[in-house]
Amino acid sequence: MSKIRIGFIGVGNMGQMAHLKNYVHVDDCEVVALAEGREQTGKLVAERYGIPKVYADYKEMLAAEKLDGVVASQSFPLHAAFLPTVYKKVKCVFTEKPLCLSVDAGRKLAAAAKRTGCTHMVGYHKRSDPATMYAKDVIDGWKKSGKNGPMQYVRLLMPAGDWIAGGFTGLLNAGDKLEGGFEWEPPVKDMDAKTGQQYLSFVNYYIHQVNLMRHLLGEPYKVTYAEKSGVLLAVQSKSGIAGTIEMSPYSTTIAWEESALVAFANGYVKLNLPAPLTSFRAGTVETYEDPGQGATPMRTSPTLPWVHAMRQQAINFVKVCQGKAKPLCDAAEALEDLKMARQYIKLRYGK
Repeated sequence: MSKIRIGFIGVGNMGQMAHLKNYVHVDDCEVVALAEGREQTGKLVAERYGIPKVYADYKEMLAAEKLDGVVASQSFPLHAAFLPTVYKKVKCVFTEKPLCLSVDAGRKLAAAAKRTGCTHMVGYHKRSDPATMYAKDVIDGWKKSGKNGPMQYVRLLMPAGDWIAGGFTGLLNAGDKLEGGFEWEPPVKDMDAKTGQQYLSFVNYYIHQVNLMRHLLGEPYKVTYAEKSGVLLAVQSKSGIAGTIEMSPYSTTIAWEESALVAFANGYVKLNLPAPLTSFRAGTVETYEDPGQGATPMRTSPTLPWVHAMRQQAINFVKVCQGKAKPLCDAAEALEDLKMARQYIKLRYGK
């Protein structure tokens, strides 16, 4: 089978260090072109990673290249303006989280992707961490078998910390200015400026946990409580399972202490995730089962491969481009995250 042909739109900090450096080492794909509005930086990046074509404008790249997929690493408030054009040119698109800024724009993007037949994979990389993938299999297995009783509670803890973890080491930047650029999505209409800024901050930082909550629950949920200080939100799933997201009850300067607890009546799955830009290290998983009736409880912790979430995410997107897998999160589901964020802000601020 011929390799999947990938084009990049943007090779800034995340474009280079979270995405490009991983795609160039995936066996089943080749990065054949990039579009970068900083001409000299684009050339430096292409030279380092052996990319044959560099374009100043993404529309030129889409017109000139036959691409199976596009990785568009841009700030999310830019998505609404340029993604509909990309949808029309390729079958598969990858972007960072979240889908965009507002719920209204998210609806339009999800509809446009469906209308054009483009699969838009949204980069919630925590779903691609080998630890999350392992934990999800265990959780789904327990739910199906019922051997540890019903799922009762999901707790996510996300303290602020060093999310970069040295991951920008080696970043190329020629210091040239961006030429052209994209149109920014306007502020959310039904919020005043102060509330809109709080919404933007929440969506930028905690939308990963909003998404991970649904992934671990395995079903939709609604936000039921928003503590006024911004430390805690509570949710209830469609089937009645309780959940909480703790948002930076403390912070760390040189560490990352993100975790998840999925509790069943007679056991639990604990998930610890590394900093987003950590390389060659997956998270960790611990399972605990207490069968009762005098049987010995069992605690296990698997040894996982030396694969980090961003690399596994690149592998997963290539499989999507090959038609071998569905995206772990597509545009339609990512829209639900924006809806949950809007619910949270309304409960917290009344607006």
